[in-house]
Amino acid sequence: MSFGKRFKTLRLEKNLTQAELAKILSIGESTISFYESDKREPDYETLQKIADFFDVSVDYLLGRTDKRNIDTSNDVDERLHKVMQELGPDVLLAFYDLPNMTNEEKENVITLLEGIKAKREKKKKKE
Repeated sequence: MSFGKRFKTLRLEKNLTQAELAKILSIGESTISFYESDKREPDYETLQKIADFFDVSVDYLLGRTDKRNIDTSNDVDERLHKVMQELGPDVLLAFYDLPNMTNEEKENVITLLEGIKAKREKKKKKE
């Protein structure tokens, strides 16, 4: 299912009009319409807002999984999910097989991603 179809389904499940959702997300009503018709795609920040508002994963919105939420039943999963959300969809797509990883493998991924995040933050401070 496309992003637009998932997005519209989630909006309708909450009984929201396009105008109401646009106000909630602080974007134009026409933008909602373009998203729902797959004529436009949200930027990373908006994608995060949408995922947070509907309490679904970015992977779900992008059609990479049919599971609405990532299982964050333990601290390792929560930390991993948080770091990946902060880094963006390009990193999320690289770790498609997360649900099948052991906690040790997830810890290694967390260490890697936290290092990438720290490097990006350091670079931003220099600019």
